Amino acid sequence: MFKEIKVKSVLNKLKTQDDWFLVKYTVNPFIGCAFNCIYCYIHGSKYGGEDTSTLQIKTNAPAILYRQLKNRARKREYGFVGLGSSTDPYPPIEKDLKITRELLKIIYRFKFPVNVTSKSSLFLRDIDLLRKIDQKAILPENLKNKLKHGVIVSFSFSTVDPYLAGIFEPGASTVEERLETMKKFKQEGFLVGANLMPLLPFLSDSEEDLDKMIGKMKEYGAEFVLVGGLTLFGDKPVDCKVRYYNALEEHFPDLIRPTKELFGNSFAPSRTYQHKLAGLSRKIASKHNIRTSILKE
Repeated sequence: MFKEIKVKSVLNKLKTQDDWFLVKYTVNPFIGCAFNCIYCYIHGSKYGGEDTSTLQIKTNAPAILYRQLKNRARKREYGFVGLGSSTDPYPPIEKDLKITRELLKIIYRFKFPVNVTSKSSLFLRDIDLLRKIDQKAILPENLKNKLKHGVIVSFSFSTVDPYLAGIFEPGASTVEERLETMKKFKQEGFLVGANLMPLLPFLSDSEEDLDKMIGKMKEYGAEFVLVGGLTLFGDKPVDCKVRYYNALEEHFPDLIRPTKELFGNSFAPSRTYQHKLAGLSRKIASKHNIRTSILKE
C-alpha cells in the first residue's frame, strides 16, 4: 500500500559531516518503508514523521533534487549524499518506479559522492550508474586524502540467522541475498561495508553472535562493519517499541523482562551495555582483520 506526495525539499544538509557514515547530506525518496522491520526506529521517533504506516512516494523528488544539488555544486559545497538514512531506497516498488535510479543520475550529473544503505538485492540493478559516480565524484576537501572512492556501498543486518531475520525483517531481502549482493559489489571494486544495526539484545548481540556475523561480513567482502544497538520509541500500536515487545511476546516471551530491564525508562539500552558492545565489536573485528570505521585509521 502506498500513496504519492509532492515535497518542497528533498536534500537535507547536516550541521556537520556524520562521523560514522561520512555523509553531509541525506536524501530519502520515500516516507515509511515497505520492508516493515519490526524494530525500525522511524516508527515512533521524530525521524519518521506522523505517518509511517503507508509507503509515501515523493514523486517530484528528482526535480527537487536537481535544483538543490545544482545550487550546492555551483557553490562547490561537495559532500557525501546519504541514500537510505530513514527509509530503504530500494523497496519492491522501486523496480518499476525507478525513482532512486533517477536520483542517482542527478547525483552523478553534479558529481556528488554517495553512501547508499540498503537491505535489498535490487541495489545491484544500479551498479552501472554507481560505477560512474565512483569514478567521477568530487570528494570534499577533508576526505580527498583519506578516501579513494566516490561511492560507499553499505548493507544492513541485525542478524545473520534466517529464522530471526524472518521474524524481525519480514520484507527485506534474505540474509543470503544481501551477502551475495555485497560480494558482487566487492568483486566489482567498490568500497563495501556492513551496518550491523540494530543488534537485538539477547538474540544477536552475544560474543558468539558477533563473531559469526563479523566473520560472515569479512567472508563476503565487507571492508568495514559499523555496529550499533537497538533503540525503541513510541507507545502507539504502530510504533517500534510496541511492535518489538509484541514480537518478543509471540516468539521469545522469556526475553521481555530482561529486555525491559536493559532499557529502563530510556529509548536506548544502558550506557554500560553500549560500552560493552562497542568494546566487544572492536575486539572481534580486529580478530577478523576488518575495520570498525569506513576510513582507515
